[in-house]
Amino acid sequence: MYITPEGKEIFILDGHIHFWDGSPENQANVHGKQFIDCFYAYHTNLSPKEELWEKARFEKYSEEDVYRDLFVDGPDDMAIIQSTYLRDFYKNGFSSIERSTSMAERHPERFIVNGSFDPRDGEKALEYIHYMKETFDIKGVKMYTAEWNGDSKGWALNDPSAYKCFELCEKLGIKNVHVHKGPTIKPLSKDAFAVDDVDYAATDFQNLNWIVEHCGLPRLDDFCWIATQETNVYAGLAVAMPFIHTRPRYFGEVMAELLFWIGEDKILFGSDYAIWTPKWLVEKFWAYQIPDDIASERGVQLTDAVKEKILGLNAAKLYDIDVEAKKKQLAGAPVQIAAE
Repeated sequence: MYITPEGKEIFILDGHIHFWDGSPENQANVHGKQFIDCFYAYHTNLSPKEELWEKARFEKYSEEDVYRDLFVDGPDDMAIIQSTYLRDFYKNGFSSIERSTSMAERHPERFIVNGSFDPRDGEKALEYIHYMKETFDIKGVKMYTAEWNGDSKGWALNDPSAYKCFELCEKLGIKNVHVHKGPTIKPLSKDAFAVDDVDYAATDFQNLNWIVEHCGLPRLDDFCWIATQETNVYAGLAVAMPFIHTRPRYFGEVMAELLFWIGEDKILFGSDYAIWTPKWLVEKFWAYQIPDDIASERGVQLTDAVKEKILGLNAAKLYDIDVEAKKKQLAGAPVQIAAE
């Protein structure tokens, strides 16, 4: 729970976190090292100096680290763990649903764990979707369209094999599709993360919610022109958020564009933990105002009510969370100093 300087309680649902193992022991090849090194570069270049982690901890942090950084020292009430496998780069996967669920089961009131799949696996992908629903009762999935799979260096949301998977997701009630559409990570292709295919998938699957993580950066304009016409497309702020520290005016431009084009009800906070921790992001966001010239030109305002929606209420609607009931539940289960 975040308490504002005025004493108001703000419900925080962190829509984009990871529980990864990027350690040298788990790296399958040089690309595994390149990937986690690139993550660490994002961390070191966009974080306040006092928030920097040692490289070894960043590569593989503990369950206790997650719990403390999000819920004890941090303001999160709940967090959505996004699975990302990258099996071509990591022996046991980068952020697997099994490892994340093992942690989440000890704190079921705090975590939502999303699955992932690769349509290029054909029938095995469909079988795996059934497995995730039956075993973990997932409500959402995370798509990584630039992920490598053998000789393939990416896929598109409107590929025929992907549509078969989304048809199954719709049938099984897996309604929230989080899609990485934004900055690339070495050695992945920037173009394989382009947002164009969102337009097709969102049109053809109206009953699914398409949460575009990283709001399409560096293709913000493309994303906005798609999301403004597709009622089921949302913007995830992971990666955009830390620019509030390093480039606050740029962050204001991003927020103003999103508010102008898609509105306050379709923007979701995400810390992208453990690249960044939520405490400083939420504190800076609550104190932030879009520069006057930018706000007036777009005719938008980042009010406290808008911030409250972005920080948790919007994501709660997508995941059918009764916020007042959740607050009461969490009040009866205070945070522990360390994970049990």
